[in-house]
Formats: sequence, structure tokens, C-alpha cells
Amino acid sequence: MAMTASTGDIPDTIRAKAKPWYKVLYVQVLFAIVLGVIIGWLSPHFATNEWIKALGDGFVKLIKMVIAPIIFCTVVSGIAHIQDARKVGRVGVKALVYFEVVSSFALIIGLVVGNLFPVGHGLAAKPDAAAVAKYVDQASHMKAVDFVLHIIPDSVVGAFAQGDILQVLLFAVLFGFALLTLGERGHRVRDVIDDCAHAVFGVIAIVMKAAPIGAFGAMAFTIGKYGPAALSNLIGLVLLFYATAALFVFVVLGAIAKFVGFNIFKFIGYIKDELLIVLGTSSSESALPQLMEKLERLGCSKSVVGLVVPTGYSFNLDGTNIYMTLATLFIAQALGVELTFTHQLAILLVAMLTSKGASGVTGAGFITLAGTLAAVNPALVPGMAIVFSIDKFMSEVRALTNITGNGVATVFVSWWEGELDHDKLKAALNNRVDPSDVETAVTTG
Repeated sequence: MAMTASTGDIPDTIRAKAKPWYKVLYVQVLFAIVLGVIIGWLSPHFATNEWIKALGDGFVKLIKMVIAPIIFCTVVSGIAHIQDARKVGRVGVKALVYFEVVSSFALIIGLVVGNLFPVGHGLAAKPDAAAVAKYVDQASHMKAVDFVLHIIPDSVVGAFAQGDILQVLLFAVLFGFALLTLGERGHRVRDVIDDCAHAVFGVIAIVMKAAPIGAFGAMAFTIGKYGPAALSNLIGLVLLFYATAALFVFVVLGAIAKFVGFNIFKFIGYIKDELLIVLGTSSSESALPQLMEKLERLGCSKSVVGLVVPTGYSFNLDGTNIYMTLATLFIAQALGVELTFTHQLAILLVAMLTSKGASGVTGAGFITLAGTLAAVNPALVPGMAIVFSIDKFMSEVRALTNITGNGVATVFVSWWEGELDHDKLKAALNNRVDPSDVETAVTTG
């Protein structure tokens, strides 16, 4: 089966070969998540076994294993396929403008909701600074100059070995521009890279078959370790964060989607596989390769997808932004620290910087929170322990919001650049296509 390159319509062969419901990936992942919750609740001793935890950790590692080569291949190919080198810079500027505007909305919404619903007041919790010492230590090194220098890898091999997205992205951009100057020889190298991308997507298609196992292990361990009672004294913050994230997705991102010409609910339905994988693993990186492939299938140009999605994973973390402002206000309220308008404006500006470079890995939002608190008011840093126990439950929503925001951003920039195939967009959002068939829908541009 294959997608038709010219019209973007869904061939009859795909409709005819629709899988039974129990073989569809998102159904399997959903059942695995529910089973993980049940096992974690009824048998916490079994669920916290190191081998159960290894199921979730192992799946995330399998995905992270291919993220660096996927980003390299897609970015290089995207740039090399562009005849005008100025277009790369134009797309990059448009993406960064979008990221800053939408990220500001996310930060402001977090501040507004945190002030309207001060759920931290009167919280009977004692901070334990030792519990968050490692995060505070990492945050202490988050200086602007260090962040900029860290983007430059000590070696290309090291960037791939460590899986550092920004470092790989930098080298890929430089390599792609280099291919533009090689003429016909560059085209031959580009074709090889395109073929490598097909092979890596084939690896992803194999790895994704283990997604239900990974989701089960991650969710069972989480519930088994923290238990339903973990939310008892902080249920207000959790629900408030969930509601704020939903408000941002359906109102802010929904308005952007409507402006471009698609429905946010249909878009969420289209990427439901990726959202469920993120829900089970608490890592938006676990769905990055599949998201890039599906956005191309949605009608976004290959070059825009290759540039916007990897960049967005470091510069467009809407869920993390909401979490940082909301959690900062919550901690200040819980500790009885008064934050004036000037302080809150400082939170907005500092969070705009500290959120950059945070990846989709679990715990990154907590590290950026430490950096924000330390910069705004060091007296707030020990209060991180108050939200430490429930950070796992909030990280899922951070990751879900991040991946949805990056998906919408890619569609918007493609539309802004005039390279969004509206026929493909409508066909993909209005037809059922098995999204687990990754290897059949990758195109070479």
C-alpha cells in the first residue's frame, strides 16, 4: 500500500486493508495503559519491580536510539531539496517568531490562572530540599552563555552519541547547506541520505510494535510507586494544571488551527497514536519520529517538517511554559512568599529563557522550574519539593501539550510559507488511515 504523491487522496487499497480494531496501535496502547494503572493500583509491590520499570525505560531508549539519525536525515534532506538557500533562513525566522508569540501566550495563561485560583494557599506541606538537590544542581549551570556554547558539540560523533538534539540539529543544518554548494555531487549524497531515512523509519516501524509493552511498564511503575493517594494533598494543583493545559490547547491552539483551516479536535484525533505513546512514557521524544512522518502525510512540506519539529522540541514547549508559571505561583503561595506584579513580570521574562533547550524527556520541566525559581527568588527553590511527588503526574500533560503544540506549529509555518497541501490536510483529517504503517508513507520530496 502507498500514498498517492500527486493528490494526497486515500487509495481504496488502504481502506480495504483496514486492520481489525484489536490490531490498531493506539487501541493496544490504550489497553496497555489501563492495564498498567490496574496492576500498579492492585499490586504496587509487583509494579515497582525493576524489570517492570525497565519495560518503559527500555522503550524510551529504543526510540531515543533513532532520534539523532532521524533528525539528521530529515533536516539535511529538507535543506538539500531546497533550491534557494535563503528559504531555510526564512522558514527558521518564521518558526522562531511563532514559537515566541505562542510561548508567551502559554506563560501568560499560566500566570493568570495561578492568580485567579490560588490553590497553594494553606497547603500543609513541608519542603524537603534534599529531595530536589540534583535538579537544583543542574539548574545552577543553566546560564545563557553555557547554553549557547553547549549547542556547539565538542565533536560530531559526540553529538550523535549523546543524542543531543540541538547539537545534531546544528551539524545537520551546516551539512545541508554544504550539500547545496556541491551541485550534482550533493544530489547523490542527498539521495543516499533519503534512503537512510527510509531505513531508519523502517526501524521505527519495528520498534513501535513494542509501544504497548513500554506504555504498560511505565504506567504500572508510576501508579505502583506513587499510588492514587499521591494526589491527595495536591489534587488542586494537578487538576488546575490539567484544565489550564486543556484551555491552551482547545482555545489558543484551536484558534490557530481554525485560522489555518482545520479543526483542532480532528488534528488531535489524527495524532492520537503519538499522544497515547506520550501518555504512557511521559516523554514527547518517544513520538517525535512518527509525528514528523505523519505531518508530512498531513500535507506539510518535507523541508518545513525537517526544520520546525526538531527546533520546536527545544524552543516551543508550551506545556512546560504553562507548568513553570503555574508551579512558581503555587510554590510561592504554599510558602507564603508574596509575589508582586514586578516579580511576576520577572517570572515571565526568566521563564522565556529557561524554557529554551528543555527537551521532551521526563524531568526536564522540573529542571527548568529550578532555574526559574533560582533566578526569580532563591527562597522559592526549597519549595520545589512540594510538587516533587506529583511531578510525574504533571509531566504527562506537559509532554502531551508540547507535542500537540509542535504539531500545530508545523502546520502553521507550512501554511505561512505557502507549502501546505490543503487537499492532503482534509483527506488525512477526514479519513481513517492506519498511522502505524510508518514505512509506507515516507516520501522523498
